[in-house]
Parts: sequence; structure tokens; C-alpha cells
Amino acid sequence: MFVTGRFPLLVALGVVPVVLLPGAGVPAWAVVGGWMLLCLGVAALDVALAADPRLLTIRRRLPARTLLGEPADSELIVGNGGTRAMRALVRDGWQPTAWAGSARLRLDVPAGERRILRQVLRPVRRGELRSAFVAVRSSGPLGIAGRQAVLDAPGRLRVLPPFRARRHLPSRLARLRELDGNTSVQVRGQGTEFDSLREYVRGDDVRSIDWRATARAGTTMLRTWRPERDRHIVIVVDTGRTSAVRVGDGTRLDAGMETALLLAALAARAGDHVHVLMFDRVVRARVSRVEGPALLPALVDAMAPVEPQLLDTDWDAAFGQVRALAGHPSLVVLVTAHDDPAAARGFLGSLPALTARTRVLVATASEGPAVSASPAGPEVAGRDAARTRTAADVYAAAAAERAAADARRVVAAVERAGGEAVTASADDLPPRVADRYLALKAAGRL
Repeated sequence: MFVTGRFPLLVALGVVPVVLLPGAGVPAWAVVGGWMLLCLGVAALDVALAADPRLLTIRRRLPARTLLGEPADSELIVGNGGTRAMRALVRDGWQPTAWAGSARLRLDVPAGERRILRQVLRPVRRGELRSAFVAVRSSGPLGIAGRQAVLDAPGRLRVLPPFRARRHLPSRLARLRELDGNTSVQVRGQGTEFDSLREYVRGDDVRSIDWRATARAGTTMLRTWRPERDRHIVIVVDTGRTSAVRVGDGTRLDAGMETALLLAALAARAGDHVHVLMFDRVVRARVSRVEGPALLPALVDAMAPVEPQLLDTDWDAAFGQVRALAGHPSLVVLVTAHDDPAAARGFLGSLPALTARTRVLVATASEGPAVSASPAGPEVAGRDAARTRTAADVYAAAAAERAAADARRVVAAVERAGGEAVTASADDLPPRVADRYLALKAAGRL
């Protein structure tokens, strides 16, 4: 049972008889008591006449998955199994991050009929959204009181990573087609595979002329090359505490997911085998031995519920997982943070054991410059710039310079350990890593 805002108003109207009737010799306590009994009787009557919400049947209809930032239509199919018309307010049990819009939905369904209540969910956070119940408030005909019930209506919506880096994919695929020899641009290098023979045209590299084929054909024939295929690309996304740092509009983990998705899509098109591992001290997500069009759906589905963990990553265990995924990987991409010497000590200690076996690329989403060299603008210089700076500006500039120096030290340590380092902003990191992958292909180093 519940009462609406009209019930206090009805009780407040009792002031009138309390003021008038005592003048006629009626005790005030009797007036107040009688009025309260009358109000309670009216409320009880309203409750008795209200339809019972427990007689409702609720069925939920909504998509299983949606991308972060995109709307998802949710429907509640409500059937009235009672003998009275139902006038009620319905509230779905979604958590606030589902951004369900209107908190309460109005329901008016005659006896024996069904109605569909529609909501548009606009999730603001990646992961698993759940609704276990629907709360229904059925009002009586007077609108003073009514009945309330919580009905089971389980629902689940998985919010997938948005993959905003997809916009970089067409240009990288065009470059990949050039490397594959599908256009007039041909490349060769150590480790490339012979593709086919074609006639020589002006501007071609004379070192690619096949003299035996030329003698047989009676015209100058040229060998074309393509990058080797069937390589194993292992992408490790660090989910430890450094992945919770805010960069750009999200976290390092979000940038790592975008990087992994773009590189995986590109490598799969190049004919390589892609393995993705999200790890801190245990495996948070793993996708392996998935090929073709099924790769990206499997990746975003596995990544959706993963969140940063506030603990240090066990890199020895992570590299053990890498060896278990692919015995002899051709390229290992570690998406982690290498901008703090203290935090990178364990990582750098374990890195040489991996670089001795395979090629390693270490990618980090940086926070970017915290303060410009001249806060007042490029036109202010010298003593004018010094006068415009406050103490906070000076300290911020010093902190930014110290952070940049630490990052350079760790990058140098990564290169001394035999790896390659790529550092960029959250938006620039995915295309930078993809370009590095293509450069390795073009140079015949992969």
C-alpha cells in the first residue's frame, strides 16, 4: 500500500473543522480523531478499489548488445490478467549508467489486454547493464492511495566498446593493398614472398627483373613481391592500475582497446593470425584462433565487461600467457604505460626474456602536454612571458617537463631491452601502431 501527495492535502483540510466545531462545544481531540479516521477510511477504500499489480504479466524485449554512445530500444510488454482496469506508474530497475530517460512510465491497460511501454536507453558506460525488476504503483479511482508491487523482469544489455578508431581503417587497408601488390606500387625486402611475374614498365626497380623469365618470354619480365602472411600477432592489453589513468576523454584501457581493435582488424585483413589478451595478474579476456569476419565481434564482446584493476601487473605471468597463445609469435604488441620509471621497473625487468624470442612493440597512450611553454600564447616571449606566468603555471610546467623526461628514460630502456616504443595521445595511438605494423610489413621485418 502507498499514499499519494493528495493524502496529506486531505489531512490538512481537517484544519477547517478543528477551527469551527470546537466553537459549537465539540472537543478538539474528537474533531481531529474523527477526521483522521475519515481520511484513513477514504484511503483504505481507494486501496481496495485499486487494481492489484501482482496480477500483471511482464515480458521484456531489448537487444542483447549495443555500442557505447548509441541508443538501444527497450520494451516492456505488460499484460493485465485481473478484472479491473489498471492505472499505474511503472519504473524499470536499470542502473543510472543506462540513462533510461523518464524514470516513471504511465500505464493504462484495461482488464484482459496488453500494452507496450517503450524506453530508449543511452548507456554512458561500457560493460554489462542489468535490470532485475519492475516496480508498479497502481492508483485507486480517487488517486489518494493505491497498491505497489515489485515484479521480476530480468533483462541484460551488454554495452560494447565504440571502436571509434574504425575511421582510420580504410586508409590503412589501402596501404595494405599496395603492399600486397594489388596496385602498381610494389615493395620488396628481407622476408617478403614472391607473388607473380609481370611485364616491366618504366619506373620499376631494375633489381626485380627476372632474367630467366625475360629470356623465355622475349620481353622484360619483373618479379613482384608481397609481405609474408600467416604471422602470429599477439596483442596484450594491460588492465593493471596504470590502465585507470585518464587520457583524453577516457582511460588508458579505453585507448588500449581502440588500439587492439584497429590493429586486429588490419592484421586479419593482411592474412595474419591475431591473438588478443587482456591481463593484469589473471586473464580478464582472451580471444584466440578466431579468423575472418567473426574476429571483431568476438573482440568487442570479450572486451565489454573488462575494467581497470587497482593492482600491479605480473609481467612474468603475462609473457607466459603470450608463449602459451602462440609458440613463436612474429610480433607482440604490449599496450601499457611506459612513462614512469618506478612503475615500469618490473616490466623492464621481464622484457628482455620476450624480446630475445620475438619482435616486441610497446605502445602507450600519453596524457599529452599538461601546459604549454608560454601560457599567454606564442606572441608572448622573454620577460613578457615570465611576467604573465603565475607560480602555479611554473610548477605545472616543471611537472610536465619532469614527466616527459621520465617517459624518455623509459622509452630508452625499452629500446635497450630490444623492443620498440610508440607513444601518442589516446586518439593518435591506434593509427600510429597500425602504421608501425605496416612499416614492419613493408620492410620485410614481419
